[in-house]
Amino acid sequence: MTSEADTRQPKKQNCLVLGAGFIGSHIAEELVCQGYPVRVFSRTAKPLTGRREIDQQIDFVVGDFLDRKALRAALQSVEVVIHCIGTSLPAESNLDPVQDVQTTIVGALGLLEEATKLGNSVIIYISSGGTVYGIPQSNPISESHPTSPVCSYGITNLAVEKYLYLFYHLHGVRYYILRCANPYGERQDLGRRQGVIAAMLNAALTEQPFEIWGDGSVIRDYFHVDDLGVAVCKLLERMPSTRLMNVGSGRGISLNDLLEVVEGVMGRKLVVNYSASRPFDVPINVLDITLAQQVLGWKPDIGLEEGCLRYWLWLNKQRARTYG
Repeated sequence: MTSEADTRQPKKQNCLVLGAGFIGSHIAEELVCQGYPVRVFSRTAKPLTGRREIDQQIDFVVGDFLDRKALRAALQSVEVVIHCIGTSLPAESNLDPVQDVQTTIVGALGLLEEATKLGNSVIIYISSGGTVYGIPQSNPISESHPTSPVCSYGITNLAVEKYLYLFYHLHGVRYYILRCANPYGERQDLGRRQGVIAAMLNAALTEQPFEIWGDGSVIRDYFHVDDLGVAVCKLLERMPSTRLMNVGSGRGISLNDLLEVVEGVMGRKLVVNYSASRPFDVPINVLDITLAQQVLGWKPDIGLEEGCLRYWLWLNKQRARTYG
């Protein structure tokens, strides 16, 4: 006979999400929906998702990532840390690599040192599968592909990955790395030039031309940010021995073809200006997500057209609330 204790659901881990931005807010939202106690560490305490029933369940700790005292306070009684604080963008990182190093790597080292002192946290790092591999030697790109980033953003993300392994080797800090393709979706910041799909939709909303660097043949892998939140929860459920996995759609699409998809969703054409290509834009980047499928039982569920439509409808809803 099964006792009452045997049927009881295992306790969900206490989770700390570092960063309340686009990615962090969606991961926190999915964690709450799956029943995890969630704390968010951010520079400001603000409504995270716009859903009262979700936001009121989130414990906020306010502080700067480089402030060790504030970070130490946020880490108290935490079992899992999801690190998704982003301090730069690929296009900006080469302009000030010193700043990129100081904010990304120094901040991560502070986290690792504080986590080592407490000794009870698993760290999940949301890394950049779009930049750490550099110019691909084969496609789709598996986790065993060489890493030769061609922008500071990719270099600093890779350095954080290496330090995670170092602290695991020296101090036993447990960690996982999810190398992400190009997430997009609701709450993506239109003003930061954060993501090409956001830039296309913003161009439509503001009736401005959309700029494509190069001839539009660059191929990328786009997946909806909600699928990333699900991947994190799958990782927490299984805690596998595999520590590094790609997450994305597993499918590539050129900028020109993506433009057609987005225009179809919006029901309008964009004015497009083509400019010279940029040296850090590799010609193709599509991630092999086989390992995540096998290890986590995860796959992306939201197709590109559905995801773009959801994002477009959400943007129009927000615009209607702002302007009436």
